[in-house]
Amino acid sequence: MDTTIITETAKELSNVEANTGLVTETLKQTANIDAARLIAKGLCTITMGGSGIGEGYLIGKALEAMGRNPEMSGSLFSKMIIGVALAESTAIYAFVAFFIV
Repeated sequence: MDTTIITETAKELSNVEANTGLVTETLKQTANIDAARLIAKGLCTITMGGSGIGEGYLIGKALEAMGRNPEMSGSLFSKMIIGVALAESTAIYAFVAFFIV
């Protein structure tokens, strides 16, 4: 009778060890998924910052061109607005991706 109890206890312990390994693997996978999610959010944030830098550069160069050639300022201004809108769309895509991820 004692050997039966010892055998059953050993089986229960091996089941607990197997389940603990499964839980540990699941926790590692969850941690990896969370780490990947945070990396993706960081990349989205960098993209939004890069878009802001690009917009500033675009506007600065357009104003510089208007200063050099004031007669073309109307044409340059409309093209600058289109360029800024395109650059801003990149930031909006990154912003949406930030919340999707």
